[in-house]
Amino acid sequence: MKAVLGLVSALAMAGGLTACHKGHDRNRLWSIVGTQCANDAGHNPCTVYDAKDGYALLKDRNGRGQYLLIPTLRTPGVEDPDLLKPDEPNYFADAWAERGHVAQSYGFPIPDAHLSLAINSRSGRTQDQLHIHVDCLSPYVRTELDKNMITEDWSLVSLYGHPYRAKVVKSLEPSPFRVLAADDMSIHTLVVTPAKHGGFILLDDQAHALDFASGEELQDHKCHIDDPKHKHMVMDGLDMGMHQNGMM
Repeated sequence: MKAVLGLVSALAMAGGLTACHKGHDRNRLWSIVGTQCANDAGHNPCTVYDAKDGYALLKDRNGRGQYLLIPTLRTPGVEDPDLLKPDEPNYFADAWAERGHVAQSYGFPIPDAHLSLAINSRSGRTQDQLHIHVDCLSPYVRTELDKNMITEDWSLVSLYGHPYRAKVVKSLEPSPFRVLAADDMSIHTLVVTPAKHGGFILLDDQAHALDFASGEELQDHKCHIDDPKHKHMVMDGLDMGMHQNGMM
């Protein structure tokens, strides 16, 4: 019975993703950043527009505190080969530097350990302009990561039924894109969150079958982990609500 329910859930996810792609403007983010924010005197609707460092910060419509870190130059996504060049802006480091906006939007304190950065694979995204999701980590994911012995070598950890590779890095220099540096970057998702004993955990999944490698699934766009109104829903680090993709 559980297997049947799991298959139905996976098919629903696949159908939802396909429906989202059909008739969907995959260049909408670039239109906002490259046209509206770039040409508006106050760079609206972007919260931050840094032409010198080459990135913008845009409040996402999904979630009260979620932001998107977006390059100000045309950059399709995780598969862009320029991301592996040493002189390319470190967008993950830039996104982490702007994390304070998340707590400001939620209206309550959020420890760094409860925050995360995520970029989806080509098949797991709906926009063809690189964007890093900046938001809270799911309470379940935080608990699972803290339970596992994650070192500086890649190891496997299962999260929401998906096989993520995980490793600890001392800092976000060099860029996580360069740390991963896979032959086919397009099928990879990357998630970054602080490690329990310092540094950061990098999480990598690859698109295959019904796994679209959307690392955003590890985030919680309602921030139950720190929302005073929802803390009673969290028991032993597990979010009692449904996973945003219907997987929990």
